[in-house]
Amino acid sequence: MRFVIALILLVLTGCDKESQAEGQAQPASGANSGTRVQGDIALESANGSRATLSYKNVGQKAPTAPFADADGQAVTLADFAGKPLLLNVWATWCPPCKAEMPSLDAVAKLEQNRMNVVVVSQDHEGLTPVIAFFNETGVKNLVPYTDADNAILAAFNNVIALPTTILYDSEGYEVWRIVGAVEWSEAEKAKLLREAD
Repeated sequence: MRFVIALILLVLTGCDKESQAEGQAQPASGANSGTRVQGDIALESANGSRATLSYKNVGQKAPTAPFADADGQAVTLADFAGKPLLLNVWATWCPPCKAEMPSLDAVAKLEQNRMNVVVVSQDHEGLTPVIAFFNETGVKNLVPYTDADNAILAAFNNVIALPTTILYDSEGYEVWRIVGAVEWSEAEKAKLLREAD
């Protein structure tokens, strides 16, 4: 019964990778650990998209799993230390992920001096579909990072749905995560980005 309920929740929040909730890593102690309310908050954008904001993993250290930059070189989230980091895990086969990408592109431009916005595609075909999608939609401010081996998903014990966006502080500790697509230009969502320093 728990599995059926979990599966229904994952389908409702976005594109899903089959997974189970057991084994989720526990939050580590970080600068922001314990400073936020533990729980989930429903978000709805004006365009009708729905998502869930969670502070359950606040203080958890960013994973060290490698993924590829646009030149095929291995990078990790630690390479972006020193500024807040907005990580978005997505795929071109996921409609909510694609719908969210233009507003993430706008965030990347708006926040370029204050925060790193890193979108990591989970497409098994690598860079080709990501570049095609970026060109088709006019995405210009985001680097097409790819994770064809799904190492990022594995680092989260394969329990996150797509899209998932996680805000890390400048020291690499989780502030919050959003499961599902949102419209980042809305004031409520823009305010959330200010929760990391």
